Amino acid sequence: MDEYENEKELIDYLNVIWKRKWLIIIPTFFLVVAVGIYSFLQPPVWEIDAIIMPSKFFIQTAGGGFTEIFPVDPKQIAGQINEATYNNLIAAELNLDIRKLPKLKAENLRDTKMVRISTRVNDVEKAKPILYSLFTHLKRDLDKKIDVEIKGIDTQVESKKNVIKSKEIEIKDKKNSIKLKKLLIEDRKNEIKTKQNRIKDKENVIKTKENAIKLKNLNIESKEIEKKMTGEEINTLKNKLEISEERANAITEEMKDVKNRIDKIEEEQRKVLKSGSDKNALSILLYSNEIQNNLRYYNTLDEKFSNEKITQENINLDIERKKETIKQIDNQIAQIRTQIDDVYTQIDDIRTQIDDIRTQIDDIKNEFGKINNEIDTINNGIVIKKNEIENVRNEISYLEDKKARIDYAQFIKEPTSSLSPVAPKKKRNVLIAGILGIMICTTLAFSLDYLEKQRIKSKG
Repeated sequence: MDEYENEKELIDYLNVIWKRKWLIIIPTFFLVVAVGIYSFLQPPVWEIDAIIMPSKFFIQTAGGGFTEIFPVDPKQIAGQINEATYNNLIAAELNLDIRKLPKLKAENLRDTKMVRISTRVNDVEKAKPILYSLFTHLKRDLDKKIDVEIKGIDTQVESKKNVIKSKEIEIKDKKNSIKLKKLLIEDRKNEIKTKQNRIKDKENVIKTKENAIKLKNLNIESKEIEKKMTGEEINTLKNKLEISEERANAITEEMKDVKNRIDKIEEEQRKVLKSGSDKNALSILLYSNEIQNNLRYYNTLDEKFSNEKITQENINLDIERKKETIKQIDNQIAQIRTQIDDVYTQIDDIRTQIDDIRTQIDDIKNEFGKINNEIDTINNGIVIKKNEIENVRNEISYLEDKKARIDYAQFIKEPTSSLSPVAPKKKRNVLIAGILGIMICTTLAFSLDYLEKQRIKSKG
């Protein structure tokens, strides 16, 4: 019985639809035609998109690998674009009415650090300059932080190169000191030989005197060599002083440039503050950060300048000490020459001095051990300095490698349009219009049939 009733109700529904088929078909047909005409008359809309890789640099991890560091998070970049942060700059650059500027959309591509920007327009050629302009302003903001990183690396490299130069000068000084000590050893050896000859040739007084005179002359030559070496050390110190003065002058010029840059940034910040626009808040913040960075850098330069002045004072003191040493050597040479004159008067005392000479020989031999130990110590110091230089060079190589791994913001995909218009969807619109027309008109047909039946019942 239930199946029969269900079939009866279905037949009733079909009869209503057939009875009022033109009420359903004709309005639906006109609705489909109207929507189709409207869709075909609408201008095509194209989607222009591009993909950007933000500025980044690499740092070495504890495991020896490298990890990417992005100064600005890609999600933050996408948020700034979606909030129309750069719209005013783009409109001003391209001389466009900001009210007619197409809406720019951005998103951080999933599982990547890339940012996709897109817009929908009727004219593809007008949209591409907008995306290029957006990238230009975005790249300028992103690359500022990278430039600061590069400048910091360059400063570190220059500082380490100066350290290498300083250590090389120290090594050279130590080598000169070794040469001086070896000359002193040779001088002492000659002195021993002379004294031994004097002991053996006691009976030959004249020969002993001549040997003594030769010994003194050798001592004078040694002092002359020492004086010459001290003079070379003074020249080396003067060269270091000139280098330090050049560095101080360079730092002074750089401080002036930093001060001028701070003044310019403060002037730009005042202009932005006078404009009173809420959209310039980010610009004010960026200017403030730039001013703080430049002030810190200025203080660093000032500290370096003070260090250079202290270095110059120390070098000047070393030069004065070396000059005093030369005076002392001159006095020693004069004394030795006086001693040569006295040798002739000391001939009668040679026999009593034999024991003293032998004692002196033993002392000189002991002195050899001390001098050799000092030479070994200096050689060890040279090895340490060379290792330090190698370490600094490795650090410079690491910094250069780090600098080479810095990437500026760039297009991964240039602005390109979709292969076909993304709107209007003509077939979809016509299909939706047909389905809605059938549903609405069918509902209307059933409603009219229901009202007609109610009217018949009321008359009966």
